[in-house]
Amino acid sequence: MQIRISWPAGHLTATLDETPTSKALAGALPLTSTALTWGDEVYFDTTVSPALEADARQVVEPGTVAFWTEGNALALPFGPTPISESEGECRLASPCNVLGRIDGDPRLPATVRSGDPVRVERAEAA
Repeated sequence: MQIRISWPAGHLTATLDETPTSKALAGALPLTSTALTWGDEVYFDTTVSPALEADARQVVEPGTVAFWTEGNALALPFGPTPISESEGECRLASPCNVLGRIDGDPRLPATVRSGDPVRVERAEAA
């Protein structure tokens, strides 16, 4: 499944794997929220409250689409966070469910500002 995430300065598409969390998210789309930033990570609240999955990870690659179950939030890390242990490491606040990847440039979320309105919806078929 592909989703589209848009904010005032841009948008991106992401391809999600078939996981329990991505299925729950798909059922809640479209949704709107307010962006928050934490280092080189954008995250925002959703209406979804999934359980932590067995393969949840705290360190992920830039451009990963993750779900922070402790905050019921979608997380888009694209670089170091305040708790990263090395340059370029994407270390999330706690283990997160991995849903998929941003299509194209993993730094696309860099133009999102804290407080920006964010919309998540299914991407139109190409």
